[in-house]
Amino acid sequence: MAGRSGGAMRSVFWLLGLAALAVALALLVGHNEATLTLFWPPYRFDASFNFVAFCLIAGFVLVHAALRAISVLRELPAQAKRWRSQQVERSVVASVMDALSHQLAGRFVRAQSAAQQALDQLRNVPKGHWPRRDQLQLLAHLLLAEAAQSLQNRERRDENLQAALSPELSSSVPEAHEGALLRAVHWAVEDRDPDAARARLAELPQGASRRIQALRLRLRIARLGGATAEALETARLLAKHRAFSPDASRSIVRGLALDALREAHDLAQLDAFWGSLDASERAMPELALAAARRANQLVAGEPDREDGHARARTWLEPLWAEYETLVPAQQRLMVLALEPGLAGMDAAGLARLEQLQRQSPQNGYLQYLTGQACMQRQLWGKAAQLLGMASHSLSDPALLRRTWRALALLAEEREDDAAARAAWKQAALLD
Repeated sequence: MAGRSGGAMRSVFWLLGLAALAVALALLVGHNEATLTLFWPPYRFDASFNFVAFCLIAGFVLVHAALRAISVLRELPAQAKRWRSQQVERSVVASVMDALSHQLAGRFVRAQSAAQQALDQLRNVPKGHWPRRDQLQLLAHLLLAEAAQSLQNRERRDENLQAALSPELSSSVPEAHEGALLRAVHWAVEDRDPDAARARLAELPQGASRRIQALRLRLRIARLGGATAEALETARLLAKHRAFSPDASRSIVRGLALDALREAHDLAQLDAFWGSLDASERAMPELALAAARRANQLVAGEPDREDGHARARTWLEPLWAEYETLVPAQQRLMVLALEPGLAGMDAAGLARLEQLQRQSPQNGYLQYLTGQACMQRQLWGKAAQLLGMASHSLSDPALLRRTWRALALLAEEREDDAAARAAWKQAALLD
């Protein structure tokens, strides 16, 4: 509505202007009786002033029209050349668009044909002839390489990739050059060649290497090359930039941290990695349990290495406050991680364990762990009571077998041969 009203107003103003001009001309020439005399001896020419003014105006219009016509005629060859150039440019753009459409549609052979057609047309166009000529050429090479990668034609892919990354093209279109490098990194990852992928990634400018797409590729390269620490650091950066959902970020970081814990070769390396984790990561039950289990594994078979068990108890300390919220599988892992270090547990630790067991009297894992701790301190009566309760509460075969073995040893300690034989029999049946 606003556009229509504006156009109507302009028409009204044009009509008013034309009317005013007509009135002015009528007033000027309507009663103008002036004459113009031209002397050309021996002749004399008398003409009306209005007629002379009209002739001058008409002559000016005719001369101007003639000059414009001559100018148009002189420009016809340049216009024809420009028209042909525009037609070629439109054809190249159409070929590039067709190649992109076919590539997205999974028609890789047709994508190759369209991209090659664009390159054939560009060969006849001199460099700098179009504002975006280099960009079109780089994209055509890149689309041809992408189609070749999809068709597993690595020779043709590498040939067109090198053409796309040539300095004369990359200097004029840096954004497209960065895109070509990122695609080269992606293809190297698909080929499972981390060295080539790292080399291409190192060619990226510093700003481009911090983008989310580059960080995603860096994460894949690190995981492909087994660089768990680098992968974990990259995953943290991606989580900071919100490249993944919170749940996905947590899962990725947790998985990488678990791999790093499993790869620790000694306690010093394990302790250093645990110290490199932030507070939120150390609070993950899965990581604390995995770290404690790995510490016990590293000192297994060395009775005098109490430092590993001490680290396990320290790392599992925060989990006691949320023990009831742990799933049964995590409670079982916590019991298995703490059991090897029960001999080194101090009185305060035993008291807290007993208090927690009293708060959850039906929890078989706490019954078992507290009973084993009491047995380590030769508290035979309390140990027998708790382990007896655990033998009815536990369903895990491994822990149940250890429970019966401990009950057998307790029965032997009090010289109850019948109870010992019955306990050993129960343990054997579970084997």
